[in-house]
Amino acid sequence: SEAGTSSELSGTLSISGAFALYPMMTVWAEEFTKLHPDVQFDVQGGGAGKGMTDTIAGAVDICMISRSIKEEETAQGIFWVSVTKDAVFPIINAENPVAAQILEKGISQEVFNKIYITGEITTWGEVVGDPSNTDKINVFTRSDASGAAEQWAKYTGGEAQEDLLGIGVNGEPSMLDTVLKDPLGIGYGNLNSIFDLSNGNLVPGIVIPPIDINENGAADAGEVYKVKEDAFGAVADGTYPSPPSRFENLATLGKPEGLELEFIKWILTDGQQYLEAAGFVPLTPEQQAESLAKLEQ
Repeated sequence: SEAGTSSELSGTLSISGAFALYPMMTVWAEEFTKLHPDVQFDVQGGGAGKGMTDTIAGAVDICMISRSIKEEETAQGIFWVSVTKDAVFPIINAENPVAAQILEKGISQEVFNKIYITGEITTWGEVVGDPSNTDKINVFTRSDASGAAEQWAKYTGGEAQEDLLGIGVNGEPSMLDTVLKDPLGIGYGNLNSIFDLSNGNLVPGIVIPPIDINENGAADAGEVYKVKEDAFGAVADGTYPSPPSRFENLATLGKPEGLELEFIKWILTDGQQYLEAAGFVPLTPEQQAESLAKLEQ
C-alpha cells in the first residue's frame, strides 16, 4: 500500500487451525504488523478440525486448513482460497535396519497401501523383499483431525484419515518426535517440519523413504530428497504426486471483508515472498490470479 495508508488498518485478527500452516502464518502476521502497526494477531495451531469448528461458530476470523473443504462446510457459509502449496512425505528413522536398501529401491505406492490401508505388510523385510528380516513395522498415524493424514490416506489408497492403520499420535511435532525415537517406526510429516529450515537439511535422525513414483524398483535421482531444495522443486514442478502434495487454504465464515480481506489479499501478493524460507511452495502466477479473482467475485 502507498505511504500514509498504513495507519488506516487497525483491529485484531484471530486465526486458528492446521498445524501445517501455523509456522507460515506466524511469519505473515509478523510481516503484516510491520506494515500496519495497529493490527494485532492471535494465531493458534489447534488443528484443522478445531479451527473449522471455531470459524463456523464465529469464534475465530480465519481458519488455516490443510485439506479440501467439505461440502457441509460450504453449506454452512464457509468461503476459502488457496494461499500456498505444501506436501506430506513419509518418514522413517535413520537407524532403520533396512534404511540403506530403502534409499536404494524406494517404496512403491502399492507397498505403502499394504502398510497403511490393508495391513498386508507388517515387517521391514517384506518392504525390501528380504524374508529373513522379521523386524516389525511400527506404523504411526495422526490421532487429531489433520490435513496431512487426509492427504496421506488418499495417496495410500484410502479416502479419509480414518482409513489409515497405525498408532495415533497427536499433532505434527509429536509425530516427528515419535519416529525419531523408534528405529522401526514409519510416519508422515509436512515438508516444513521434516527439514531444518535454517540449513535446508533433513532433521537429524529422519530419512524420507523415496516414493518409487515410476515404479521401476529403484529410487531415481528425482525421487530422493535429502535437502529441502530437492523436495521443494519436486512439489513445485509437480514431479511429486498430488496427493500427498496439496494446497493450503484459508477459510472464513462468509466472504472476507475489511481487515480479513486486506490481509488475505496481501498474503496472495506481497506475502508470497516469505513462503520459500519457511518451507512452503509459492503459488504460480496463474494460481495467485485464481485466488485473487475468487476474492473479487
